[in-house]
Parts: sequence; structure tokens; C-alpha cells
Amino acid sequence: MRAWLLRQACRWETARLPDDEEARLRALHGLCILDTASEERFDRYTRIAATLFDVPIALVSLVDSERQWFKSRQGLYVTETPREMAFCAHAILQDSVFLVRDAVQDARFADNPLVTSEPHVRFYAGVPIALADGSRIGTLCLIDHRPREFDAAKLALLSDLGKMLEKEFAES
Repeated sequence: MRAWLLRQACRWETARLPDDEEARLRALHGLCILDTASEERFDRYTRIAATLFDVPIALVSLVDSERQWFKSRQGLYVTETPREMAFCAHAILQDSVFLVRDAVQDARFADNPLVTSEPHVRFYAGVPIALADGSRIGTLCLIDHRPREFDAAKLALLSDLGKMLEKEFAES
């Protein structure tokens, strides 16, 4: 069915739904932030992240039921992508940074349209953004067009930015 709807082969791995999916979606929708205008307080994080980690794309991504929507984006012009293609849908299943060093070499993502066509994701690092109730609503993520490796210090720095970003959502 998915292959027919998307009009392409679907050999990549779609993320499973989180165990708390219903509560997670209620918490996300309770923020009333989906489809709102860009805000400097979120754009600041993506600008800093893109520069700090020297990546062409940095996003604040919110994972809704059928899509991932970008509250803030640097280096990417689309405002959303289907959830079933979303690396961030995998990242929200983690407690820490979800890292894909080379998507072309990773069977979960090699045939994903986000890898095989624009934006040509090769590297992905996403830290889940959680609300006070523990609901992981999205990510702060970094994307590059080339394979990358992050050491423990960079992973810790990305985690720190994610924790700071969580405070922005707490104030929403």
C-alpha cells in the first residue's frame, strides 16, 4: 500500500510507533505550535547548531501522526515531510542522540527518498525533545550530504542544546 501511495519502492525501514503515541500526540497538539510562523527563539537554535557542527541543514522537527513538521529550519526549504520517511520518527524512540553516520550504507535508510533524492541525507544526528511529562515530541537534528562521525564531546554538546531547547517548549 505504501509503495503504491508514494509511487515508489519502499524498502527503507519505517519507525515503529512509540508506546505512548496517543499521549505523545495529545501533548504535541496541546502546545498549539504546529503550522505556526517561525520564531526567533527556535531559529536561534538551528542557526547555532548549523554553525557549531558545520552542517548544511539543522532543524527543529515536530513528529505528528502523519508528518514531521519543521518549526525551524536552516538549509532546507520544505516545511514538512511524510512521517514514514522521517529519520526523526526513529530518533523520538531514543533517550539520547540517534546517529546515522552514513545513510547510504545503512539498510534502514539506503532507499529512503530523503537519501536517494533531495535533500540527499547521508549523515543524521537527532536528539529527542521531550516535554515535562516525558513525551518526545520531536528533535533538534543535524543533516549533512556527506558521511560524518561525531565524537563523545559533540554528542554531548548536541544533547545539551536539546535540553536547552526543551525549555523553549516548556514556555510555549
